[in-house]
Amino acid sequence: MKNILKSLVTISAFSSVIMTGFVVNAGQAAAEPQKGTDAIYVGAGIAAGVTNGGQNNDAANFGGNLTGRVKLGNTPFSARGNVLWNDETTAIIPEVSFDVPIANRTNAFVTGGYSFVEKNGLPSPLGNRESVVLGAGVESEVANNFLVYTNAKVGLRAYQDSPASAVSINGGIGYRFR
Repeated sequence: MKNILKSLVTISAFSSVIMTGFVVNAGQAAAEPQKGTDAIYVGAGIAAGVTNGGQNNDAANFGGNLTGRVKLGNTPFSARGNVLWNDETTAIIPEVSFDVPIANRTNAFVTGGYSFVEKNGLPSPLGNRESVVLGAGVESEVANNFLVYTNAKVGLRAYQDSPASAVSINGGIGYRFR
């Protein structure tokens, strides 16, 4: 578990460095710069399951993701939804996040939620059974109405017949509605 948490921190830090490059190249914002982003958006991209639980039907795999975010009022919290899929099954993950502005139009966030696997026993990008999910990521508005996002998720005990946790790395492009 300690190694997985170290991996999550490393992946999040690496993602932040990558996103900083996007933000620097995105150009100047409006005359009155805003800290962070309050965007309500939906996005699509890739999902890479990078762990293996050590049993049959739990190998690391590659797929896609859909994600959405709704800011919860003037609080630092957001409701998020994720769908991670591959050619065998889908994991649906409702989450709540704590968002921290780190630059103009850019947030870092930590999440907590639950993964509902459509077909338990078949590998999704986040394990092969339902589990509690923790995550961290970065989102940044890079153009008018468009964002890029990246995150890492850890499904705790997300494999059948194994105490192993699953790790998924996700990223994509989002469209801002508000």
